[in-house]
Amino acid sequence: MGKIFDFKYMIEIIPSILKGIPYTMGIAVVSFVIGIGIGLAGALFKIYKVPVMNKVTGIYVSFIRGTPLVVQILLIYYAFPILIKFINYKFGTHIDISWIPAVVFMFIAYSLNAGAYLTESIRAAIQAIDKGQMEAAQSVGMTMSQAMIRIILPQAAKISLPVFANFFIGLLKDTSLAFTAAVPEIMGQAKIQAGRASRFFEAYIDAALIYWIICIILERILAVIEKRNKEKS
Repeated sequence: MGKIFDFKYMIEIIPSILKGIPYTMGIAVVSFVIGIGIGLAGALFKIYKVPVMNKVTGIYVSFIRGTPLVVQILLIYYAFPILIKFINYKFGTHIDISWIPAVVFMFIAYSLNAGAYLTESIRAAIQAIDKGQMEAAQSVGMTMSQAMIRIILPQAAKISLPVFANFFIGLLKDTSLAFTAAVPEIMGQAKIQAGRASRFFEAYIDAALIYWIICIILERILAVIEKRNKEKS
């Protein structure tokens, strides 16, 4: 009978698992940034009840929030090749997506997921600002867009900062599902190393510790940013 727990193997595979950090951070950062853009647009569509887009946004947010992230990942990962095949068949094109890395599909899936949740967060933050500020800005000659950019959004960003910080940390941990689409992020690398020696417990402990350390570092950084934000306000 072999060792129940191989501490030496657990230490040896840490460098290999660490190779997944760029993928993990890349997916989290890119998706968060794009998600904020989607969320801002969605929030404005809902606040100002833009025809058609208001209903589309409502359906989009409802679908994303009502389905598991892993299902969304697999839908995006498998739906795009099918869509391209249909376009090639319908229009006689020869689009080849085999060269597109799996991580690109993860950017799309995670961005759409983030955008749906951030839509509601941003909408709530904007609506928390006194409506009188918009009216005051317009009374001194500002257009609605100028007032939104210069006055409303900066204040909404301050209100949303703690929510954004917690959401980003949650998003970072959710990137562990990207391994279902063969992306070699932290969890993907852990799975590869675990399979090589059938040492799953050791590999997953490494992954857990790496995620934990990254989240602790991020929490400290975000806490400093929040503190400075409070001091400025």
